[in-house]
Amino acid sequence: MLDRYALPLIKPPLNRIAKTLHGWGITANQVTVTGFFVGLMAVPAIMANLYFLGLVFILLNRVADGIDGELARLTEPTDAGGFLDITLDFFFYQAIVFAFALAHPANTLWALILMLSFVGTGISFLSFAVMAEKRQIKSLTYPNKGLHYMAGLAEGTETIAIFVVFCLFPHWFPWLAGAFALLCFVTTGMRVHYGYKALRSDPVN
Repeated sequence: MLDRYALPLIKPPLNRIAKTLHGWGITANQVTVTGFFVGLMAVPAIMANLYFLGLVFILLNRVADGIDGELARLTEPTDAGGFLDITLDFFFYQAIVFAFALAHPANTLWALILMLSFVGTGISFLSFAVMAEKRQIKSLTYPNKGLHYMAGLAEGTETIAIFVVFCLFPHWFPWLAGAFALLCFVTTGMRVHYGYKALRSDPVN
């Protein structure tokens, strides 16, 4: 929901950093993998209740995720790079919630519900992207992305924001996780409805 507003704001500084790294010979895939492992360091930090340290690693991961896309566009984006990026992103999101599940027993149920909701948003997102690529359906909202980005109430910006809030107010995790899970389930429903309707209206079917 907020990605369309956030991306234009963060693109210029990320692009400047990407140009510097490109001049040093650093590739987008190197940034993707490095950012992923830096992000995973948030898991033991959160499990140890070192939430501020975990937040630092989360933010570093998200900055790297923005930079790798800009780096890729400075050269030539590849399918392999896009596959690596989105796979590691989805794993990272689940890993952070998993860390909160183990940080406190009261978090476990709500963390599992949130992880299930992430499965819904991820599957609905990726399955429509596959069909959109097959039928050459372009996203007017995110035309520069490597695959069709289906909008929703819970997108990347909202996910980063809720992770930040989790780390700042960890004792509120069950309530926050439940609320965000509801948002994700609604997003999944919206995507399934839109995707099915869009594909049914295609003359191929």
